Amino acid sequence: MTTAVLTAQMTAGGDDSGKFDPIESWYPVAYVADLDRLTPTPFTLLDRDLVIWWDNQAQAWRAFDDRCPHRLARLSEGRIAEDGLLECPYHGWAFTGAGTCDRIPQQLPDAKAETSRRACVTSLPTSVEQGLLFIYAGTALKAEQTPVPLMPVPMVDGKPTDGWIVLNTFRDLPYDAATLLENVLDPSHLPYTHHNSVGKRSNAGPVELAVVASDKSGFTGTWAEGPRKGTLGRQDTTFIAPCLMWHALTSKQFGETITVVYATPTRKGECRIFARFPFKFASKIPALFISATPEWYSHINNNAILEDDQIFLHHQERYLAQSGGSENFSQSFYLPTKADRFVFEYRQWLNNYQADPFPGQTFKPALDSEKLLDRYHSHTEHCHSCRTAHQNLKIAKQAIVIIALIAWISSTIFALIGGENTLTPAFISIGMVVVGSIGWWGCDRLQLRLEQGSRIPARNRK
Repeated sequence: MTTAVLTAQMTAGGDDSGKFDPIESWYPVAYVADLDRLTPTPFTLLDRDLVIWWDNQAQAWRAFDDRCPHRLARLSEGRIAEDGLLECPYHGWAFTGAGTCDRIPQQLPDAKAETSRRACVTSLPTSVEQGLLFIYAGTALKAEQTPVPLMPVPMVDGKPTDGWIVLNTFRDLPYDAATLLENVLDPSHLPYTHHNSVGKRSNAGPVELAVVASDKSGFTGTWAEGPRKGTLGRQDTTFIAPCLMWHALTSKQFGETITVVYATPTRKGECRIFARFPFKFASKIPALFISATPEWYSHINNNAILEDDQIFLHHQERYLAQSGGSENFSQSFYLPTKADRFVFEYRQWLNNYQADPFPGQTFKPALDSEKLLDRYHSHTEHCHSCRTAHQNLKIAKQAIVIIALIAWISSTIFALIGGENTLTPAFISIGMVVVGSIGWWGCDRLQLRLEQGSRIPARNRK
């Protein structure tokens, strides 16, 4: 399957066999389940501001340049009008799914300014595959010739089949897509960086990685011993240029497991990760536990894992830039073991095929830890499950306060009225206040975990 996938991707990156053009490729931008069909969504791809919206007339997702041709207002601040067209917020110009202008309210009835090519908005090719919305950033005519990079799991209408279960998450990260791919292609950091989250230092040991094949379309590799000192069996790795990688292994304990990562470059020093975790368990019991866990709660844990290395990766890429950049990585990095074989191969691929999506650009000043650990703006507000849970937790906290006040007022009234037995209702009210306080605290803790990560990673907690 790996060889077939790599062969299928030969057209990605443009026609020059010696260069990979990052523009000429499909990139995932959102899970379809997280998009609102009634509201335009802004997204930045390869430093290009776009607006994503649902074209009800064609029953398709559209991606336009996020600029009205009239006075360059952001179309993502507009709305989808009653007739299903995308309407500019500034003067009400409206656009069809093809990007043509349908109406200009300010012109006379017999005028036809909307028919001019200057009234059109650039529309980018889109495709929905495996539950993700992909956008082609390059020449539109090449989009149909360029296969969408997909993970090796059978899916129908965005749902896995043949006994597979897929967990999904995403996040806007404060470092380059190249830094992300370098990180996830490196299995040797897991026991240390992610100790007490998804790894254990006791599982660390020699890691002998080997590259099997490599060309413009990416590379494949293998780890013969595999994770946890060989107890899980061989792990195979695939990188499909420019944005997809996965590790795959089959073990008696867990069945088939794959770790899939898409790295979508947004701006210099920023990217969006789409992490997908397909499982095909030997037993049905783990699948039942996974199905019973709310998606938003899984995302809290996923975010904590990403934050294990979020701060030092943000600074690492700046140190690399100061010491000569990716072109000089072999001098900046000291890579004496085969554990870094995939890191070396990826950085070498990036240089050999001139695949840097932001050549010549420099990083912005480093962010402080609080901003680096922000969860609300980097994930929660964009995720349907987490956004809904966040709203529900706020409502629950308000409801608990109201119920506690009513209980307290009721106990006070009973005490004032008097009677033979005023202690019972008083104890009940006090109990309700205590339970309510615990409930409010629990909701508040969950709300905070949807908003901000912890400064102390799991590996450093005692």
